Amino acid sequence: QVKLVESGGGLVQAGGSLRLSCAFGRALSSNSMAWLRQAPGKDNDFVAAITSNGAATSYADSVKGRFTISRDNTKNMVYLQMNSLEPEDTVVYYCATNQLQHYIGSNPPDWNWWGQGTQVTVSS
Repeated sequence: QVKLVESGGGLVQAGGSLRLSCAFGRALSSNSMAWLRQAPGKDNDFVAAITSNGAATSYADSVKGRFTISRDNTKNMVYLQMNSLEPEDTVVYYCATNQLQHYIGSNPPDWNWWGQGTQVTVSS
């Protein structure tokens, strides 16, 4: 069973910050993890990814320099620190994983398992 539980979403003003958290099952500590997002009626978008040991990360161009992905395998947690938020960041954010340790690619279908999502709303 793949357990991914997101939290930390909410309402914030433009320019503000939020930190999303994702609790994952202990068996997933050897897996790469990612954050993806989806607006209503639109395709899933890649946001950021991190390898199993946290040594490498990747980001979508739209969030580079504003968002930071990190993980703490001792707590079975992955995080997404979001700064300088923009109204365009208003979507549901999902934590995701696959069976790979070092994959940090940006193709959403390559991330097999997703959590239930957490809503982020940025007001202008």
